[in-house]
Amino acid sequence: MFSDLMKGKRGVIMGVANEASIAWSISKQLIDQGATLAFTYPNEAIQTRLISLANTFQPDAQIVKCDVLKEDDVPKAFATISDHWGAGVDFVLHSIAFSDKSQLSGRYSETTRENFINTMIISCFSFTEVCREASKIMPDGGSILSLSYLGANRVVPNYNTMGVAKAALESSVRYLAADLGVQKIRVNAISAGAVRTAASSGIGDFHCIMSWNKNNSPLRRNVEAHELGMAGLYMLSDLSSAVTGEIHYVDCGCNIIAMKATSQQPD
Repeated sequence: MFSDLMKGKRGVIMGVANEASIAWSISKQLIDQGATLAFTYPNEAIQTRLISLANTFQPDAQIVKCDVLKEDDVPKAFATISDHWGAGVDFVLHSIAFSDKSQLSGRYSETTRENFINTMIISCFSFTEVCREASKIMPDGGSILSLSYLGANRVVPNYNTMGVAKAALESSVRYLAADLGVQKIRVNAISAGAVRTAASSGIGDFHCIMSWNKNNSPLRRNVEAHELGMAGLYMLSDLSSAVTGEIHYVDCGCNIIAMKATSQQPD
């Protein structure tokens, strides 16, 4: 096994809601490999949980307010983090997404203008803002990673506007990778398989998605949180130094399946 992959590296983690978050699974792997982390939070409820979690593994971690719906919060957060360290950052994890739960079910065509705009700002445009501000304090290059899902390019029941936002996010990854490559900054996303998190709990009939994936994925199981953590470590470390503009699927192969396994088909 590798050790100290992230020793001496500083990074920003955006989107830890609780200990079940994919962002937290990735954070633990980064800390285990020697990284120093700063965390952002959008509101006081998450701040309280985040402080408790961070203190368990890294008591001196920075905890900084950043509500991406507020126009000035992203620049302020990165400036605060950089000033505190007196140096730049080496990596950023963006794990931020939201859509009105009441509009995830039913017909996508019925989504409201307000929900569409808010979903796109929080789940997609915030990544562009994060890349822009992070790139200002990455003098030696680095890695920026976001999280996506298969609903970006296939219709998933009860995903609706979030699927459209994730499609825009994945396209943004490619354009941002082209923009920032000259600064030796890599931009990628992980398309995570179905895993139980605070976010996935808002998707109707999520247990059906978990069951379908388990029965039909090539590996005949669902991805586990620690596997997403290890994939995040790979994408944020120098192990993936020649990888940029990629959507890396970590889903037990679900993304390659077009129909039910024949063993699951009715006679």
